[in-house]
Amino acid sequence: MGKVKAQVMDGENIRRALYRLSHEITERNKGVKDLVIIGIRTRGVPLAQRLAKLINEHEQTAIPVGTLDITFYRDDLTLISPQPVVHRSDVPFDINGQKVVLVDDVLYTGRTVRAALDALMDLGRPSMIQLAVLIDRGHRELPIRADYIGKNVPTSQRELIQVKLKETDGEDRVVIEELKKE
Repeated sequence: MGKVKAQVMDGENIRRALYRLSHEITERNKGVKDLVIIGIRTRGVPLAQRLAKLINEHEQTAIPVGTLDITFYRDDLTLISPQPVVHRSDVPFDINGQKVVLVDDVLYTGRTVRAALDALMDLGRPSMIQLAVLIDRGHRELPIRADYIGKNVPTSQRELIQVKLKETDGEDRVVIEELKKE
């Protein structure tokens, strides 16, 4: 990793963005009927749980939340590690006919989302899949866009977005790091 160049969001900014996204999700879906939220491991999971909690607060309805592990669906599996760590997907409900909101921390090339779509299709046939991301940093390599975006952060290829969440990192913040020059 490189050195921190800038902080883009603090805990309060993240809270506000998720609050706004929770309302956008319920508005666009005309409520919460047939709505489920599935977080992409790792940081999409706590974000999905937070969104479900916020939706529950303003709609008084518990939203099912699942966890999706996309390790085996990645097209860059051999680039990540010769022995990738595989976790289990945990989607303890039927997604057939449901409106699925897929949640991730950063949308970049679109390859993670493509892998997540493949993984979801192996679980069933939702009526609709929507994408919610905390950060959209641009540089798409596939024709994928988010339906709900916490914050657009234009970046260069020499930069890295680091999302840190209390549940996984002990703090809530989003920073841009400058990648070390080779």
